Amino acid sequence: MNIRTATLQDIDQIAAVEKECFPAAEAATKEEFEQRLSHYGDHFWLMFEDDKLIAFVDGMVTDQEDLTDEMYEKAELHEEGGAWQMIFGVSTLPAYRRNGYAEKLIRYVINDARAQDRTGIVLTCKEPLIHYYEKFGFQKEGISESVHGGVTWYQM
Repeated sequence: MNIRTATLQDIDQIAAVEKECFPAAEAATKEEFEQRLSHYGDHFWLMFEDDKLIAFVDGMVTDQEDLTDEMYEKAELHEEGGAWQMIFGVSTLPAYRRNGYAEKLIRYVINDARAQDRTGIVLTCKEPLIHYYEKFGFQKEGISESVHGGVTWYQM
């Protein structure tokens, strides 16, 4: 497995993985990914098996402590010198799940955030995944104000 940050040349594979991992109401579009990549491609961590993208983690950096729906929509809110690394998505192709790939990527992101001297990492997740993220040290802060995709999200 190879991990690296993204470029615009990865856009088709990123959009394809996202489409397989999230319902349409929650998934980012190819156009949204193009905006995100143009603003913070170094905050997309991609995992490949040979030349095939099998998983990725992405999110902007900001001085805001809470992840908001506006951040998903406005890539220009990225602040490279910001204190907080946001995680918008942890996506692994269904055929590759339950093999530790997401865990390896999350730990890679945690190490990058530490190396970049970030204050911390913020993500939102659905209730069944709270326990999964707690094993990395994330702490449940309660129900997020996010209404992204019309579901209940918990900020960690």
